[in-house]
Amino acid sequence: MAEEAVLGFLEKNEEIKDSGEFAVEKGISHEEIVNVIKSLNGFRFVDAQDIKKERWQLTAEGKTYAANGSPEFQLFMAVPPEGISRVELQKKLGDPGFKIGCQQAIKNKWVEMGKSQVSRKVAHVDDSVKDMLVKINNGEAPNQEGIDALKRRKLISPQVWKGYSVKKGPNYAPKRRKPATDLTRENLQSGEWKDLQFKEYNFLAKGFPIEGGYLHPLLKVRRQMQMIFLQMGFEEMPTNNYVESSFWNFDALFQPQQHPARDSHDTFFLKEPSTTKTLPEDYVERVKQIHESGGHGSRGYGYDWKREEANKNLLRTHTTAVSSRMLYALAKKPFEAKRYYSIDRVFRNEAVDRTHLAEFHQIEGLICDRGLSLGDLQGVLHDFFSRLGMSKLRFKPAYNPYTEPSMEIFGYHEGLKKWVEVGNSGMFRPEMLLPMGLPEDVTVIAWGLSLERPTMILYGIDNIRDLFGHKVDLGLIKSNPICRIGL
Repeated sequence: MAEEAVLGFLEKNEEIKDSGEFAVEKGISHEEIVNVIKSLNGFRFVDAQDIKKERWQLTAEGKTYAANGSPEFQLFMAVPPEGISRVELQKKLGDPGFKIGCQQAIKNKWVEMGKSQVSRKVAHVDDSVKDMLVKINNGEAPNQEGIDALKRRKLISPQVWKGYSVKKGPNYAPKRRKPATDLTRENLQSGEWKDLQFKEYNFLAKGFPIEGGYLHPLLKVRRQMQMIFLQMGFEEMPTNNYVESSFWNFDALFQPQQHPARDSHDTFFLKEPSTTKTLPEDYVERVKQIHESGGHGSRGYGYDWKREEANKNLLRTHTTAVSSRMLYALAKKPFEAKRYYSIDRVFRNEAVDRTHLAEFHQIEGLICDRGLSLGDLQGVLHDFFSRLGMSKLRFKPAYNPYTEPSMEIFGYHEGLKKWVEVGNSGMFRPEMLLPMGLPEDVTVIAWGLSLERPTMILYGIDNIRDLFGHKVDLGLIKSNPICRIGL
């Protein structure tokens, strides 16, 4: 109805000068007229120009005075010709009305206020305040002096009225037809397509943002690590078994059964199934011998090795358990030099804090070949870490049960301006390799580091719990920058 009124009026007239007056004339709400004008203007059926008018509206106090009269007029009318005591007058008007009425009536010189008596000074007065308020309420404008007086008393407040003046636009038509968005079979069969007006396509409009498919920072760095290993000629080890026996996780690595890491305070042992049922018996016997009595130039640990300890199942504490399986499988074939790597989860019974979790990812690399030395290990580490963007490395002697010599790896962090530990490394001991059946001249160099620490450094995250878990901020996943590390 409002659209028909606007377009129909412009068909015979040049302009709608005031949308407010037009709405009153047509008996349609101004809000409805404004909505139609905005819509028609958007499709260029009309050209609309803003109109702004400042109007005055009554405050709550002003509405009360417009209905009942101003306080000064009420006070004057409450004073009889013979006068009245102040106390009586105050009772009649109440405290607020008496106070305001006195001020204004004295200012207007309508009454005389004695110490105890109030009397009239004039015989008759007009309530000009009420008259002006009624006029404003009816849409009439009093003189500027009256408006200023009402503003000072906070009886009126300004109100900006917005409307439009409207003329025909370049696409004007007496009636707007809704543009078709699709060409249907029925349109073609009936011939209706000839008269249809089709909606224009906006080829510059952006589609809805994709809400899925974001890569997690850990996955990005993991992929980068994988690419570095593959570029260096490594092949991935199968790490799909989270549950390992203590034999492969500890004993095969020449880690004594009394080692603190094998305590329940550091390792998650399984209740069901609590033990493994299959182990290579000939290899188990050789491992037992090396633990108890030594061999291959070693004195061993000199204790009674217990099979029941080796049989206990646990959540693997490091992916080196996978390395021991791979090397044992390699020893059963004619020797062939190999380069292996793995990136997967490991589990340790640690207190959770900003830098530690009970589960995390371990990155491990190893090279098995004849005649490898500590110098080869340092050279490979320089190559590996330089691809991560860490060209400055330092090494510190360390102890590991299954590597000798062992080294902690430190890299210089340009952002922090200090040396930080980035991994551990070493050469697997003969007590670990020779019971497997590997040739005596074969050595294995290996190193490991976590995935979380470099990810935290690269993405500026100071709490490991922000990386993964049920409380991860999905905004981090969506907004983290594409990570490019290395060459």
